[in-house]
Amino acid sequence: MDKLVVKGPTRLKGNVIISGAKNAAVAIIPATILINGKCVLENVPNISDVKISCDILKDLGAKVEWLGEHELSIDTSSIISSNAPLDKTSKFRASYYLIGSLLGRKLSATVGLPGGCNLGARPIDQHAKAFEALGAKVDISQGKITAKAKKLIGNSIYMDVVSVGATINAMLASVLAEGTTVIENVAKEPHIVDVANFLNTMGADIRGAGTDVIKINGVKQLHGNASYSIVPDQIEAGTFMLSAVASRGDITIKNCITKHLESITAKIIEMGANVETDGGDTIRIWCNKRPLKANIKTAPYPGFPTDMQPQMGVVFSIADGTSIINESIWESRFQYTAELNKMGAKITPQGKTAVFEGVKSLSGSPVYSSDLRAGAALIIAGIIANGETEIYNIHHIDRGYENIEEKFRKLGAKIQRVSE
Repeated sequence: MDKLVVKGPTRLKGNVIISGAKNAAVAIIPATILINGKCVLENVPNISDVKISCDILKDLGAKVEWLGEHELSIDTSSIISSNAPLDKTSKFRASYYLIGSLLGRKLSATVGLPGGCNLGARPIDQHAKAFEALGAKVDISQGKITAKAKKLIGNSIYMDVVSVGATINAMLASVLAEGTTVIENVAKEPHIVDVANFLNTMGADIRGAGTDVIKINGVKQLHGNASYSIVPDQIEAGTFMLSAVASRGDITIKNCITKHLESITAKIIEMGANVETDGGDTIRIWCNKRPLKANIKTAPYPGFPTDMQPQMGVVFSIADGTSIINESIWESRFQYTAELNKMGAKITPQGKTAVFEGVKSLSGSPVYSSDLRAGAALIIAGIIANGETEIYNIHHIDRGYENIEEKFRKLGAKIQRVSE
């Protein structure tokens, strides 16, 4: 079992290059099933969720080859099965995108109930609603989801709640359906736009991604024989932005889309740190004093991302004053606060709200990562804490961050991966 050992405190300084977006990659890789042919994906993050996605495609009959560290060739012309291996789909949440893709291509899909981070109830009723609106019959039982249709026909779909996963799955299932599908009250996250752009590059006709309504005119086939570069990861960029604030550091972040980071940037400025951007793909964050208190409420894009909430919690734990986080999306997102309290933080979580009484410093301690973003937050906490912090359950971190300890080391952090 691996753990991360972090020795602090350290003021982070230097440049970091952001990888491709995890949340886009784990949707685009299943989306290749809709192409009866070959495509090349660039700027692919080399993380465990991506590797499992590739293994599942191989099990279904696809030919998958790494052309480089961040470049994938995928040929799905030989897809023979619509039954995804249950043992692999249960390892991560995004495996449910296989349902929309297989249903669109084969009119049949059987996928194990998805796993991933334990953040509380994560129903898939909106996914099922979308598939049924297109003409499929959906059965959820015995630990798996089965969707089948004689044919898929475009329809109007209204999402009862704003759901990233259901929005993408509805798009995937609609691309090859007969006629026009209109999906309303959709999520607008950057990776939804990226999935739509990828599909359009391959011959789909999707309009309105990034707005409240997405319109999809069904096409007979996707042509493939094209390459596509995955969007930079806004959450990885945000993680390094907040690590600069927490450590009173100076970090220049490259290969990012600054427009996607505006909700994070606004809070960083509110806390008294400095932001400088070239208006393109580079942003610099620096801070030379204790951050000021602030409040956040997580919300779907363009609001403050729930995936940045634990990292912000670390900043609030050492901020000057009392800060409040209201978590509006995941009911169990505050599990990390118990670990920060071990390190000397004064955090009181209650339901979907947590109160952070800022302390001047944290102290090193053995801590356990409960999920992907909590793990990233604990790394930041270890970097700014006095003494040594041991972080366990780091397989969560590897699901979404590529070479995270190496990137932090280049910024001056004293962090090592140790096998026990």
